[in-house]
Amino acid sequence: MNVVTKIGAAACGVAAAIAGVGAPAGAHGGGHPSHANNANHNSHVGHGGHGQTGGTASGAASIDGRSSVAVVRLGQLNDSGAHGVAVVRLRGTRVSLHLVVSGVLRNAPHAMHFHAGAAGRCPTRAADVNSDGVVSVTEGHPFYGGVVTSLTTSGDTSPSSALAIDRFPTAPRGTIVYHRQLTVTADVAASIRARNAVLVVHGTDGNNSGTYDGALVSDLDPNLPMEATAPAACGAILPFLTL
Repeated sequence: MNVVTKIGAAACGVAAAIAGVGAPAGAHGGGHPSHANNANHNSHVGHGGHGQTGGTASGAASIDGRSSVAVVRLGQLNDSGAHGVAVVRLRGTRVSLHLVVSGVLRNAPHAMHFHAGAAGRCPTRAADVNSDGVVSVTEGHPFYGGVVTSLTTSGDTSPSSALAIDRFPTAPRGTIVYHRQLTVTADVAASIRARNAVLVVHGTDGNNSGTYDGALVSDLDPNLPMEATAPAACGAILPFLTL
C-alpha cells in the first residue's frame, strides 16, 4: 500500500484529530468525506464549484453581510521551500479564493485548510517543542488553531473533509494553482474578518526523496510519515478592506 492510499484509508479517523484541536464553536460540520467519486479531482482545480461547510451550532455568530478582501502571503514552514500568495474575497459567508503556491512536492496530494480559533498567526521553528526537527500539525495548533474549512477541489469543504485526499490538488509541476468559490459558516466568516484565520498548506519532502517518507511518523496517525501531514506553507488572512 503506497503512502497516498494509506492517507486515504486513514482519512476518516484522522480528520477528527486534525479538526478537533483548537476549532472554534460551531466549526464542526456534519457529514462524511467523499472519496470514491472524485478520482479526477485535478480537473476541478481552477474551476471551483460551490462547497458547503457544516451547519453552525446553536448560538453561532450571526451572518455579517459585509465584503472583505485579504491578500495572503504564504511562507514556508519546515524548510519546505514552498511559498506563494492567495487572494481571499469574502462577502457575507461566500468566499472566493485564488491561490498559487510553488515549491511543493510534485505529484503528491497537498491538504489545504483555513484554520482558526487560536493566535491567528503562523508558527516559527520555536514551536517544535519536542525538538524532532519538524513543526507538526499539533505543535502548530496554538498558533493557527484547528481546521475550520477544508480547501478541497470539489464537494464538501467542512472539517470532515480535512483529509479527503482525493479532493486536494497534487501539484504535477510542483505548483498548486487553485480557484474556488465556497460557502463558509458565519463563525468562519467572523474569524476571517477578525483577522484570526490562517491558511495552511500541508505536505513536505524534508529528505528530498520525491515522496512522502522518512523515519518520523505523523502526529495524526502513526501509519503515515510525518512528511504527509506536516505544514509546508502558512499565511495569516489579514483583510485590508472591509465594506
